[in-house]
Amino acid sequence: MKRNLQPNWKVTRIVSILALLGLILAALPVFASGKTEPAAGEVTKINLALGDIETVETLHLLIALEKVRERGIDVEMISFKSEDVAAQAVVNKQADIGIGTPYALIQNVKAPIRIFFQLSTLLFFPVVNIEYYNGWKDLDGEEMVVHSRTSGTLAIANLMAMKNGIEYGKISYVPGSEVRATAMLQGNIKATIIDSFNKEFLMKEAPGKFMVLPMGDITASDEALYANVEFLDANPTVMKILVEELVATIKAINKDPAYVLEQREKYGLLPDLPAELEPEILPFYELAAEGDMFPEDGGGARAAKQDFEFYGVAGQIQGDPATLKVEDFWYLKAIDAVVK
Repeated sequence: MKRNLQPNWKVTRIVSILALLGLILAALPVFASGKTEPAAGEVTKINLALGDIETVETLHLLIALEKVRERGIDVEMISFKSEDVAAQAVVNKQADIGIGTPYALIQNVKAPIRIFFQLSTLLFFPVVNIEYYNGWKDLDGEEMVVHSRTSGTLAIANLMAMKNGIEYGKISYVPGSEVRATAMLQGNIKATIIDSFNKEFLMKEAPGKFMVLPMGDITASDEALYANVEFLDANPTVMKILVEELVATIKAINKDPAYVLEQREKYGLLPDLPAELEPEILPFYELAAEGDMFPEDGGGARAAKQDFEFYGVAGQIQGDPATLKVEDFWYLKAIDAVVK
């Protein structure tokens, strides 16, 4: 019996198409999951300047950074003694990305940095030792302790002083809500502004010793990510990856705050966290999700305009908020590439 040795054109055509598809897919800068890979010529490592210590309220950032590492970009956290020093490191290109709200630095010295992602909104509480103070008027001429010279805590302190017609005798800077809360317990600080996590910690550790002063509604950035403009322009794909993982992490937390506990265990994050603070992790992220503390859209122009109002009243931004330009302070391409 003769065999038909003529080529099967249907099979040959299918094989050719599959081969062509393979070449096309191999050339696309995506993972199997469909996510973007780092582009050729861009950095494979990010140096992130942290002007604070890694704490419970930074867990969402730490989780996102682990996801970024899984996508082929190393991230090194560099600790500085304050947000001011960390910002200078970014300006001087000793670090790539910083954490804070450097509006004053951008405006006053024309620093070549721009904010590109709103990491969290303000959820802070003015707390005083009731042995000494029972209201804002009692703080006239007294010491107020805040995080740093460019922080949201200082902006809140200045705004509250303005609203209540008082002037502090002294403003001191002590980085870290945990540090300030501990100092409150020890009696070394009598008035400060701390996050919700440490406010709850204080109230549980010393019932009846402290009180929260009224503040009213405040909507503004607490922490944001910013970088040198040159770095942002040179690494669009890397920035897209970072923003993608930030958005995905925030969405997961807002949907189910227990996600933080799962991911913390998975990656071994904050291994040195004191045992007494462990039970406070979930309540903090439940409160954050309920209060929209972590925006899923990265903030962008909306956040910038809110910040112009808040930090303008607080004295950290000069000029009419209505005339300030978003692009003078923010870099929107990274957010737009992901969110829109």
